[in-house]
Amino acid sequence: MAKEQTRMPMSTAGITSFHDEYTSNIQIKPGHVLVFGIILIVISVALHVFGAQLLIQ
Repeated sequence: MAKEQTRMPMSTAGITSFHDEYTSNIQIKPGHVLVFGIILIVISVALHVFGAQLLIQ
């Protein structure tokens, strides 16, 4: 007779996972990151368009 094998749940599938309960003290909302990125893009475009004029003066 064959031995009964212990089967692991399919969700693990041999992948070792480590769960750390680390939470950062700094919490940034995704909306704030999006607005900050848009502001950086606007500043970058403005400097690209008007930057040469600022250096010439």
